[in-house]
Amino acid sequence: MPSSLEFVSGITLVPPDSPARESLAAAATRAGLRVVAGVEEASLALVDLTAPGGLAAGQALLGAAPHLTLVALAGQGEDSFAAAQALKPADVLTAPVALHELAWRLQGAVERHVEREEQARSQEDLALLLELTADYAETSDVEALLHGVTRRLAEKLDIARATLVMLGRSADEGLIVATSDDPTLKNLRIDLSRYPEIREVTRTGRPVVMQEASTHPLLGDVERRAVAARGIHAIAALPLPIRGQVRGVLLLRATGRRRTFTPREIDFLTTVAHATAVALRNASVLESVRGQTEAEKTARLAAEEQAASFKPYQLFFAHVSEGVAILDDKACVLSLNPSGAAMLDVSAEDARGRHLHQVTQPVDESVLMELVTTAARGEARSGTDVEVCTSKGRRLTLSMSAAPLRDEEAATILSFRDVTDARKLEDELLQTKDFLERLIDSSVDAIIAADLKGRIILFNKGAEALCGYTAQEALNGLTVHQLYPPGVAKRVMAMIRAPEHGGKGRLSLIREELVHRSGERVPVNMTASIVYEGGREVFSVGIFTDMRARMQLERKLSDVETRLEESEKSAVIVALAGTAAHELNQPLTSVMGYAELLKRKLKEDDFAWKPVDIIYREAERMAEIVRKIGKITRYETKSYMGAQQILDLDKATSHED
Repeated sequence: MPSSLEFVSGITLVPPDSPARESLAAAATRAGLRVVAGVEEASLALVDLTAPGGLAAGQALLGAAPHLTLVALAGQGEDSFAAAQALKPADVLTAPVALHELAWRLQGAVERHVEREEQARSQEDLALLLELTADYAETSDVEALLHGVTRRLAEKLDIARATLVMLGRSADEGLIVATSDDPTLKNLRIDLSRYPEIREVTRTGRPVVMQEASTHPLLGDVERRAVAARGIHAIAALPLPIRGQVRGVLLLRATGRRRTFTPREIDFLTTVAHATAVALRNASVLESVRGQTEAEKTARLAAEEQAASFKPYQLFFAHVSEGVAILDDKACVLSLNPSGAAMLDVSAEDARGRHLHQVTQPVDESVLMELVTTAARGEARSGTDVEVCTSKGRRLTLSMSAAPLRDEEAATILSFRDVTDARKLEDELLQTKDFLERLIDSSVDAIIAADLKGRIILFNKGAEALCGYTAQEALNGLTVHQLYPPGVAKRVMAMIRAPEHGGKGRLSLIREELVHRSGERVPVNMTASIVYEGGREVFSVGIFTDMRARMQLERKLSDVETRLEESEKSAVIVALAGTAAHELNQPLTSVMGYAELLKRKLKEDDFAWKPVDIIYREAERMAEIVRKIGKITRYETKSYMGAQQILDLDKATSHED
C-alpha cells in the first residue's frame, strides 16, 4: 500500500472481463485516473453487477481489500439496486451509463475516498498522540519513554529510524538521547556541523523539511553525497521548544518505499515534538521536586556551618565602609555586612540565602556572573563596574572585587563600593574633554601646545593646514624649534616669560613667521601663554593666524592707493596745465603782436631791430611751450640737475601722428 493517499491514481475493474472496460478506460482518463489490474495499486474499484459473477466478485473484493472505495454499475431493475446496497458503494450508476456521467461520478468517488482516508489517518494520529500523552504522564523512566516515542513514530510512518537529538552547550555539539531502532543507543555525542538541518532548526526555531534531500541547497556537497549513498529520499527535522528555546530536535529520514513527508504528517510530527518537549520539561521539574526536600535540608545545614565558620570575619567586616558579601558555591549570600546592606537597601537577614542576582538586580547579569565565576575558579578580580538596582529602585554603579575565601569550601568574598557619583563626574569630564577637543579642532586658527622641552603635545586641524604636518606626525617627535625659523622659538619663549609683552606668562599679539613643511616662510599673527600648575610651568600654548591672504590683500590695497594717488596727481597737473596755458596765451599774444609791429617799423640795420627780433622769437618759443602745457594728459618726469625730477613735457603731452 502506498505510504500516502494524498493523490488517488488507480482504479480496478471487477470482474476483470467486464464489457464495461472500454468505457471505464475512457472515463478514467477524463477523471485523471489509470486503470490497473490488481488491488495493490488501486484506490477505487468499479464493480459491474450486470456482468456474470459481478456480485460475487464484488463481495470477495470487499473482504480482501477493505481500503478500496467501490463504485457499483447496476442494471435497470430493483433487484440490481438491492444487490448493490450490500456492497456499501460510494456511488451507484445505472447501466448503460454515458461516458461523461461515468467520469463525473468517478471524480466524486475520488474525493470521498480521499476524505475517508484523511479521517482514518486523523483518527490514527489522534489515537497515537493520546497514547503518547498517557505515557508521558505515567512513565517515570525518561530514557524508555523517549525510545518508545521514536519507535512508534518510525512504525507509523514506515521509516527506518527516528532520532531524538538534544543540543549541547556549544553550537556544534549534539547528544543523541534515543533512536527508534536501538534502545541501547543513548548519550552519543555528535558534531552538528555535519547536520545542517539540525543547525537550521536551532537557528530559526521552525521545522525543516527536505523532500529531495540529495539535491537540497541546505546540504553541502559532502552531505548530499552521503545522503544519496545511504538511499535517503527525504529529511524532516522538528524543533523541541522548552521555555521558548529550541533544546532538541526530532530527526526523521525517509528511505525505501517512503519518498516524501506530507504536510499532514509534518503537522502531526510538530505536535508530537511539542508534546515531547513538554514531557521533558515536566520530567526535569519532577526530578527537581523529588530532590528538593533533601537538597534544601542539606543546603541549609551546609549554609549554617559555613555561616558559623565566617563569624570571625563578620566582626571585622561590620566596621568597614565598603560593602562585603560572602557567597557560597552557588553564588548565594551567606553573609552581608551593614555597609553592604545599607548600600543595597536590604537587610542582612533578608539577603541571607538569596542568590546574588536577587539581592543586587544587576542591569547586565553576565558581568556580575563572570566576576563571581572567576573568583570561584580561584582567581581574584578587582575594579569591575557593575550597574545594580536596589530594592528601593535606586540605580547605582558599584565597583566590585571578588576573591576566593577558602578553596576547599568554594566560598567567595565580594567587596563593593558606591562609585555612582564618581562615574557621573568622569562621564561629565569626558564629555567636556570631547567638547573641547572638537572645539579646538574646529578652530580655523592653528593651536599648538608644547611641553617645556619643546615637544608638541597638541596640534589641531588648523595647525595641520598651516604647517603641512599631520597631527600624528607632529605628536610623534616634532618640536616647536622645527616650526620656527632658527632662533625664533627661544626668542618667543623669552618674550612670553618677560613682563613687558602682556604680562609674565602671556604674550600679546605679535607678527612672526612659521616654517611650512615645504620650507615656505608663513607670516602669522600669534599670541601665546604658559600654563601653570601650582606655580610651576607645565606647558606653553600658542594661537597662530595665517596672514598670507591678509598681506596679499594689503599689497593689493597699497597698489590701488598708489595708482589712485598718481591718477589724482595727473588730474591736478592736467587741470593746472590747462589753466596756465589759457592764462599765458593772452599776454604772449600781446607781446608777439607788439614785437612784430616794432620789427616792421624798424630796419635790420637799426640797433633795436635785433633785440626786438629776439623778443619775438623767444615769445614764439614760449607760445610753443604753452601749447605743450595745454596738451598735458599724464604725469611723466625726467631727471634734472642730479636727483631732482621735473615734468617731461614731451612724454606728458599728447601728439598727433
